[in-house]
Amino acid sequence: MSTVVTLYLGLSVLLYFLLGGADFGAGIIEMFTSKKNVTRTRKTLYQAIGPIWEANHMWLIIAIVILFVGFPSVYSLLSTHLHIPLVIMLMGVTARGTAFVFRHYDAVHDGMQKVYNRIFVISSVVTPLFLGILAGSTVAGQIDPNASDFMHAYIYPWLNLFSLSTGLFTVALCGFLAAVYLIGEADNEHDRRRFVTKAKVSNLVAIGFGLLVFASAYVENVPLFNWIFRNPVGLAAVMLASASLIVLWQWINRKRPAVLRVLVAFQVTMILLAITYAHFPQVVLLADGQSISLNASTAPDKTMQALGWALILGSLFILPALYYLFYSFQKSEDYAH
Repeated sequence: MSTVVTLYLGLSVLLYFLLGGADFGAGIIEMFTSKKNVTRTRKTLYQAIGPIWEANHMWLIIAIVILFVGFPSVYSLLSTHLHIPLVIMLMGVTARGTAFVFRHYDAVHDGMQKVYNRIFVISSVVTPLFLGILAGSTVAGQIDPNASDFMHAYIYPWLNLFSLSTGLFTVALCGFLAAVYLIGEADNEHDRRRFVTKAKVSNLVAIGFGLLVFASAYVENVPLFNWIFRNPVGLAAVMLASASLIVLWQWINRKRPAVLRVLVAFQVTMILLAITYAHFPQVVLLADGQSISLNASTAPDKTMQALGWALILGSLFILPALYYLFYSFQKSEDYAH
């Protein structure tokens, strides 16, 4: 049953990045939209993320619960040494959701709308930034369980070049996801072309930050190059991601939004696979050269059995409900048109 739980953990992380990442990216897109186009952009954003903006965080909650219940030692280590970026990320999630609701449903339109807008776009950048920092910190090899001072125990594990560059790469990737998703939500040719341009620019920015990740990995002795290019699965994943990117650029000006969404989701999935496959199930690399493995950190068998069945049975209720959520909102949009 531990294999089932691990699969649900990986799936939850992937879905949170693909759906929640695009959700955050919508705010990033708004931040880099001109004043004359920002009103139309916000309207498109509401149509796109309105049905799912709260449901996206379900995947994050599931991942945290799985770690807490199924892999307590991993959860304890990360929540202790990375509690500062974790708290900042969760504050960003809260601030962003609050601002999204208030700026859309506040009955009084006054100067506070500007405050809500500012909180929304800033937290849309801060949240994926620290999500990426957390991800980078797990494999940066800076976490020292035996650290005797505050800086080495709680600051240096995440405040390093590799983790920060991973955070910037995550922000750019979220913007790319959102821009591609929004191409299909535009209701006129002018907006569609704007989102196409933003997708191209954000993709180039993501490539630039991706190169920065490799450079910082080299400087800080993170074996990222070996994980990807000296592992057959990692190399194949990078080649498939590159091929899908080429196809996406060829199709991006065509009116095939479903194809574009599949391509960008596949590309991001391959990137995550390339980065994680070589060192899995070692999910946390420590400063002393040791690592924390999921296989060696599982809860007792009875706990894993109960957790596994809870996830399986829960899926029977959650997945149809999510499908109906998407379906009902799509139908309401069709009637509106």
